[in-house]
Parts: sequence; structure tokens; C-alpha cells
Amino acid sequence: MTSVKEFRIEEEATADDLGRGSFVFTDDYSVFDWGKMPDQIPQKGATLCTMGAFNFELLEAEGVPTHYRGVVENGDVIDLEDASHPPWEMAIELTQVPDLPHEGREYDYDSYHDAAGENYLVPLEIVFRNRVPVGSSLRSRTEPADHGLAFDEWPDEAVDLDEPIVEFTTKYEESDRQLGPDEADEIAGKASIADLESVAREVNRIVTEQADSAGLVHEDGKIECLYYQGEIRVADVVGTFDENRFSYEGSQLSKEVLRQYHKRTQPEWVQAVDAAKAEAKREDVADWKSLCDADPEPLAESVLETARDMYCAGANAYTGREFFDAPPLSSAIGAVQRL
Repeated sequence: MTSVKEFRIEEEATADDLGRGSFVFTDDYSVFDWGKMPDQIPQKGATLCTMGAFNFELLEAEGVPTHYRGVVENGDVIDLEDASHPPWEMAIELTQVPDLPHEGREYDYDSYHDAAGENYLVPLEIVFRNRVPVGSSLRSRTEPADHGLAFDEWPDEAVDLDEPIVEFTTKYEESDRQLGPDEADEIAGKASIADLESVAREVNRIVTEQADSAGLVHEDGKIECLYYQGEIRVADVVGTFDENRFSYEGSQLSKEVLRQYHKRTQPEWVQAVDAAKAEAKREDVADWKSLCDADPEPLAESVLETARDMYCAGANAYTGREFFDAPPLSSAIGAVQRL
């Protein structure tokens, strides 16, 4: 299904009913929309499953509908607190995901929604931002004054926002696009973008409060949602170090560490990715990756181990439980700072 998790179907979704299945998390990772990278990060998949399950259970306790059913252990669906080891499979309800036809970079959302009916995955990502860290796309698209900030230009440090910003991007296009409210509303179909924004703000509040209780700063993140007979439910996975950016004592605690590391150590590949995306846009081609003339190089074993400790120590800190054999978070972050 994606570059970092696989998909199991037990019962297909229909126009009238949700199906059943599961996510099977892997130790793969992806940066810059590349898809599966040459390496794996040990236990990364289990940290994503654990944090995702933990957050879904927080959301359900706060009355936020989700597609989560539990984690899977020995074929049984159980609550996270009953798991005897860090889970790697998450049981979920399934919705319909129709085909999205396109010609070049023109996508036929009318066809998607004609097939979707009242049971479908909303083809949007809803992004929320509490802080603008170095590396955030907001810096390249807007000026500080656009958000009421008293800076002439973005400083070389993270900037806190007085109020969270919620934005919409495409989900299934080859390269994600930022959307204005009118286009987002059209792409969302029967799902109201006002309702989607409301759900995103509530998810952001819950994750931010949990992070704060663990001594972490929740900088930004995203959710995906399904629409089922008039109700919006949170889908995919929520509040992990891949979907969200956290920081600890001023240092990044998220996949952003890997993005920035590749920018520093493999700039030629990162530049080739950017050039391929720009060329695809000029030529109205959806598959930008076929235009890229470089591939990423594998990472050193020591870097993968540092990334593993970051994910595991961070998951322990966020959940307040020792799911993983990992160093203290301060030690894991110290190693990240030395990369």
C-alpha cells in the first residue's frame, strides 16, 4: 500500500459497509516522496504501530471516531495495553479507495467520487502546524508576516505560532500539491472541509497535550480521514515520528532527522529529486521519479542504529511506557545531534 507499511484485507469494503483488514508495518523508510529507500531502520515499524495504536486509543477515549480496531497478537485483536511485546500489525476498518484517473497532471476527481458513494477515503491530507521548524515547506511558500509574526524573514530557528494553522494537500497525486479552500472542498467530495478541519484541530490538541506531558514539543503533523455515511473518521496512522514532527530540548525527533541528514550528506541526490519534480511539472508528467537521474546511497550502519534509538527512545518517552529496549531519550538525541 505504501513504502513503509503493507495492507491485509480480511473483508472488502462495499458501497454500504466498511470492511476489515490490517496494516503490517515494516522497517522501511521514505524521504522526499522517493518511496522505499535502500536501508531499513531496525524496529521502526514496531514504533510506528505502537505510537499509532496509542494515539488512536487516546482519540477514541476523547470521542474522536477512527478506523482503529486494536493491535494484532497471535491472530487476536487486542488493546495496546494487553500486548506482550511491541506490535507490528494494526487491525483497522476499511473504506473504499476508488481509482483516480489522470492525464498527465490532470486528475479526474469526479470519477473518484462517482465510484465512492457514501463510503470512501477522502483524497486529501489535512496538515496542522503549531510551529515552523527549519525545513518546513511553509517557509518557502509564505512570509512570517502572513502569520502575524514580527520577522522580516524566517530566522534560522524554529518559530512558534500563536494559533495552529490547518492546510490541505492532495493525497493521491504523484506530487503533493498545496490546495486552497475551494479546490480542497471540491476534492473532498461529500466530506465537509470545515468538518475535516475541526477533526484535525481536535487531533492536534490531543497529540500536543500528550507530547507536552512527555516533555516533547509537537511541531506539526497530518491526518487522513474516511467518510462513511455522513461521519468523518480518522484513518491511516496518527501521531508517529513519520506523520508528525516533534522535538526534544530543541532537537528534532522525527523523520525530519533523516531528511536533513540526506540533504547534508547526499546533496546531489536531493538536488536531482528536486530537478526531476520541476521537470515533471513543466512537462505535465505525473511520474517525476522516472525523470530522476540519481539514486540514494545506503546509510552507514552507525547512522541506522542512531535512527533506531531515536525512534525507540522517542516512542518510550511519548507513551510513558518502556515498550522498547532503548537508551534514555537524552542519550538518543545526543547521538542524533552528532550525526
